[in-house]
Amino acid sequence: MAMKPKEVIEIIPTKQIFVGDMKAPVTLMEYGDYESEACAKANEVVKQLLQDYEGKIRFNFRHFPLTKIHQRSLKAAEASVAAAQEGKFWEMHNVLFANRRTLGTTSLKLHSIEAGISNKRFLDDLVNATFGWQVQGDLREGLDKGVKDVPAFFINGEFFTGKPTYDNLSKAIDQALKQTKKKTATTKQRA
Repeated sequence: MAMKPKEVIEIIPTKQIFVGDMKAPVTLMEYGDYESEACAKANEVVKQLLQDYEGKIRFNFRHFPLTKIHQRSLKAAEASVAAAQEGKFWEMHNVLFANRRTLGTTSLKLHSIEAGISNKRFLDDLVNATFGWQVQGDLREGLDKGVKDVPAFFINGEFFTGKPTYDNLSKAIDQALKQTKKKTATTKQRA
């Protein structure tokens, strides 16, 4: 008797999910946790930066759930990866931060509806940790890059050491923009 091949599901990883101009010269990346107050504040800063630096930056959010102090952050991160599979990562991302005090499994299902997710298996995927490996992958990568706490920002791959305020991040972005202009000018001179 022939066995039916198991269906392979292609999962969109968070490292491929950006908001902003994909050709922007500056990439802002954050490792964060959906239950963290500091990450919620940083999310508001990032929204403003994306608006003010439109066309100049793109943003990528990676998961770094601090499960010892935020027991629901892992499932919330999995919920955002589930949302990404329907192209709703950023909608879910913002809903999760707005509702960071209510991230139980039942609440996550309600938040998914608010974010516009129509997947009937959403709750099953959460219960079965379907997207747990993606979250664990982000966490391991963050640890490999020296992340110890959240929010942790990287600008064009360089670890940002300042406090993630609008002023501090915008200064670092301005500096990164100057560096990319210098590199572009040097490349053109050589050509």
